[in-house]
Amino acid sequence: MNQIIKLTGIEAFGYHGVLPDERKVGQTFIVDCELEVDAIQAVLRDNIEDAVDYGAVAELIHSEIRGEPVNLIEVLANRIATSILHKFLLVRSVEVTVHKPSAPIQVPFTDVSVTALLTSE
Repeated sequence: MNQIIKLTGIEAFGYHGVLPDERKVGQTFIVDCELEVDAIQAVLRDNIEDAVDYGAVAELIHSEIRGEPVNLIEVLANRIATSILHKFLLVRSVEVTVHKPSAPIQVPFTDVSVTALLTSE
């Protein structure tokens, strides 16, 4: 039995980007994450040991945003998704969207985002 866990709006300050000012000044990044998890044991036993701790997932995402800078948010999204798959063995697939609402774009816009979708297989 698979279930979906969604985490929305995890926010942290990071220094990702191609431009020197992005690396020096930094900016806020926001991440949404959807996990498809094997939930059979969690449902049967009602025990956190048999579930994916979404608090720990949120902390991992926050840490990755604040971590080593990368040029592209494509890389950041993939790095977060890969980390989740490696650390949380009950995760079957993960979709990570990195939002960069303060991207250096010269026209009015609301958001820029990139989504990475990875499976454990």
